[in-house]
Amino acid sequence: MKKKKTNYYKFIIEELEELKKRYPSFSMGRHLATALGDYGDLWGVSDKEIHFAIKKYKAQMEMDVPIETDDDELNRIIDDGMNLDRLFDDEEEL
Repeated sequence: MKKKKTNYYKFIIEELEELKKRYPSFSMGRHLATALGDYGDLWGVSDKEIHFAIKKYKAQMEMDVPIETDDDELNRIIDDGMNLDRLFDDEEEL
């Protein structure tokens, strides 16, 4: 029995659809440009390589989860930034 050939084109489209669901504000061009940025000229790049690059990019995106900061912590950071001169004055007195 003949082994069924892997359809990387289909897998690429599925990965792009999943990226669109997870990151709706990002365009397909942004995803592709970032995922394939290291390849330069794409003319000779196989579907298998493109699929690998998009999967790698997607994994990196999943690891880059933004850290949530609660409002109180954010306000404290802003207040500290607005009062940097006091922070440096306190250090000089030591």
